[in-house]
Amino acid sequence: MKAGASREVPPGYANYVLAVLLLAYVLNFVDRQIVSILLQPIKEELGASDAAMGFLSGTAFALFYAALGIPIARWADVWVRRSIIAIGLALWSGMTALCGVAHTFAQLAGARVGVGVGEAALSPPAHSLIADYFPPERRATALGIYAMGIHLGILFGVLAGGWLEQYWGWRWAFVVVGLPGLALALLVRTTVREPLRGRSERAIATDPAPPVADVFRFLWSLRSFRHLSFAAALTAFGGYAFANWAPTFLRRVHAMTGGELGTKYGLALGIGGAVGSAVAGLLADRLGRSDPRWWVWVPAIAAVGPAPFTLAFFFHGDPNWALVWLLPGLALAAFYQGPVFSTVQTLVKPRMRSVASGILLFIMNIIGLALGPPSVGLLNDAVFADRGPEAVRFSLVSVTLASGIWALVHYLLAARTLRDDLRAKDA
Repeated sequence: MKAGASREVPPGYANYVLAVLLLAYVLNFVDRQIVSILLQPIKEELGASDAAMGFLSGTAFALFYAALGIPIARWADVWVRRSIIAIGLALWSGMTALCGVAHTFAQLAGARVGVGVGEAALSPPAHSLIADYFPPERRATALGIYAMGIHLGILFGVLAGGWLEQYWGWRWAFVVVGLPGLALALLVRTTVREPLRGRSERAIATDPAPPVADVFRFLWSLRSFRHLSFAAALTAFGGYAFANWAPTFLRRVHAMTGGELGTKYGLALGIGGAVGSAVAGLLADRLGRSDPRWWVWVPAIAAVGPAPFTLAFFFHGDPNWALVWLLPGLALAAFYQGPVFSTVQTLVKPRMRSVASGILLFIMNIIGLALGPPSVGLLNDAVFADRGPEAVRFSLVSVTLASGIWALVHYLLAARTLRDDLRAKDA
């Protein structure tokens, strides 16, 4: 047991920890996704191709984010989770600010790698902390609230990035959004307490953390985890492709300026996604009390539910009405994060939680983030190049529809064995 761990949590303190972790996740996605709204001015100044910009916004970040996530998660299962989060927060915030002083594509890609390394230190230990502060019957709600950080972060990142780029240029946009994370790192380190592992289930873990290979073998033996991880990865594939290229679609096809784009698209993406994340967690917890398969059926909505709304967004001639149509689609698209993260935390024992989260995020990010945005760039350059500025429209439609249908199959297969696999943890 680490110093500062406590068996008793004062009323409201768990909610405070959740709020601080949510704020960290907001900054995580501000710094991660601001590059999406800056793709066009960066491309023009550095003379890069669409494929190269897809690599910058996806692969350069995701490879190191995903690869380091598992060893950092293992570290979080044996050390103080709040300190790991604080270190990562300081690192990714500083590297985001450094993006603003890059003068070549290689320098910018290197700084984005640093952002990915730092951000790998947040979610696995954060998921584990939340699981120790909130019991299983409230866990999907708590992790759904935490997942709101994705959408609130994109909202503020796109909003701030659009206006900062319009008035100060893309370089200052990186500097301004990067620096606040250094202060938050200090707040995390000094105010978040390290709970006993297993506290929320009144089963304090005293056994040592198992090796990563043992956790992976256990998870991979669960058919529900195999299908759920691929379903979430395919959902993320379409989601990251959309989040990274939709701003470019609005610039090229509808000639939106940075400030207008940041305000209108940022509000739609942030509000729709945040509402969807919160509602999905509440639904999964409430419906899951009678049948845990709802923990998987609720996120399955994210696979195909948004399709009619995103199609209306891509093909409506008026960009303002297109964004109105998009709003409910964005809410439905956010249904998967909280329930999926919560289900995986409940499938494993307390000493496995950070590594289990790291393995899930590795699969999601290698497939979703590393491959999703570059796939659109490649389709723009190689398949739909003859359509000019319209290429991005058809690339995004192809990617989002195909990945959603494929993901739905895996969600439904995961639900078939979930109840048996939940019993396997105790056996």
